[in-house]
Amino acid sequence: MSGGFDARSLAVVVFLGFVAVSLLLCGLAAADQDDPEHFYAGGGAALGPAGSGLAIAGDYLSAATLLSTTGSVALAGFDGVLFAVATVASLVLVMRILAEPLRRAGVFTLGDFLAERLGDPAVRRALGVTVLVVLAPLLLVQLTTAGRVMAAVFGLPEGAVTACTVAGGALMVCYSAVGGMRGTGHIQILKVVVVLPAVALLAGLVLARYGGNPFALAAAARDGSGAGAAYLRPGLQFGHGPAGILDLIGFQLTLVLGAACMPHLMMRLHPLRDRRTARRATVWAAVPVALLCAGVVVVGLGASALLGHKTVRAADPAGGTALLLVTGALDPGAAGPRDSPLFAFVACAVFATTLAAVAGITLAVASSLARDLAPRTGSGGSARREILRARLAVVATGALAVWASTYTHDRNPQVLLSLSFAAAASVLPPVLLYALFRPGFGARGVRWTVYGTLPLIAVLMVFSPAFSGTPVALLPARDFHWFPLQTPGLVTIPAGFLLAHLGSRTGRRTRRRAAHATAGEAPRSRTTFLAQ
Repeated sequence: MSGGFDARSLAVVVFLGFVAVSLLLCGLAAADQDDPEHFYAGGGAALGPAGSGLAIAGDYLSAATLLSTTGSVALAGFDGVLFAVATVASLVLVMRILAEPLRRAGVFTLGDFLAERLGDPAVRRALGVTVLVVLAPLLLVQLTTAGRVMAAVFGLPEGAVTACTVAGGALMVCYSAVGGMRGTGHIQILKVVVVLPAVALLAGLVLARYGGNPFALAAAARDGSGAGAAYLRPGLQFGHGPAGILDLIGFQLTLVLGAACMPHLMMRLHPLRDRRTARRATVWAAVPVALLCAGVVVVGLGASALLGHKTVRAADPAGGTALLLVTGALDPGAAGPRDSPLFAFVACAVFATTLAAVAGITLAVASSLARDLAPRTGSGGSARREILRARLAVVATGALAVWASTYTHDRNPQVLLSLSFAAAASVLPPVLLYALFRPGFGARGVRWTVYGTLPLIAVLMVFSPAFSGTPVALLPARDFHWFPLQTPGLVTIPAGFLLAHLGSRTGRRTRRRAAHATAGEAPRSRTTFLAQ
């Protein structure tokens, strides 16, 4: 009993220590936050290459990286390993292709960037809508996860998840509204410093159980998976038939492109000073993420080997609790995971991950509301009023997210994650790549991509197996799906590029006709003048 008490007391102390330090960092970063340059982009110049890279890594890492990927490795084996590899590849992709072109002084959101790049402020509203569709589902998942982890740390019953979610929402509002970009940047760095050692410790303990031999660990994981040799081959997550293979390809493509273009990650790229800073930040961002994903793979294999697929699936059909369950299996003296001192450290690392991600996402949503969707004025003192609007948007976003999460905390988060990543992967890569590398791409191409692709994603998601017809669907008791794939990216990503291409072509034709009409009117008016 005393051991359990000590472990839970340690969990509470570590948790409260993290909250206190993070609030202190946000308070120290709050100076000069009445200037938009500091509030929206205060992290880039002040943090330097190392700090900027670690902040980018922190924004990039989410609860899905830690919990969902660990569960996928535990239950689906090789498919989960592919998801971890795709996560690293996505960050390398964005840092090598987009980090330098997206650098802009005075640019704070994707709407700002495209309005300046295309010379048309009309694209702001379309980008604002996209940011809301992409980040709102992700915010709900992260906030609910934070509430669940907080309840687990304090040893509270399931009914207390809502109260813990409200408390997490209050913390995220403080981080985002007070600290701005610089404050959330400090929180992201703290998160990486906490999470990486926690996952490395777990992975080291798992490997030590098998003599440091990863092949012995993989063999034990295969034996505990209940799938036999199929555990170490692709296709276990979605099935080995044609639909399963297409689903796996579509999911990988969606994960790579969607994670690379998340709006809260893009906000970290705008303040980078120069190319040298961007290149050095790439290393500081990619190395921690690669190390963490390697650790997650080892821990996921350990969950299958030490616990078995029945235990992992009984706790959560999607395997989302596998990371925390491993802590109990690695501590033979603990009566359960929550009675292990290792649980305290890992649970606080997961909480740091979710809460920091929530703060970054909230700031990105509020920035888009304040700059892309709110009416813009050029009167004196507008900068101070804009920051006030942004802070009010943070409060409103937090309140709405907390309210909505109370209706989703008992649902499978995979549907919301699929919606978020599918929207990001299908809309933002076509818009950004065409705007950067295709001459003649204009506002009409942006509107066609946004307003044509988002409804298609919604329709395919609603009528997919992720929404109904399967035990892990959002509505498991109903079955009205006709679209065979759980992830619509294999259809919607090409559709996004096609709509961007068609919209840009019609836009060029319209501009040419307008130019010809203007050129034709000038001689006629001159002839009429001479005749008079």
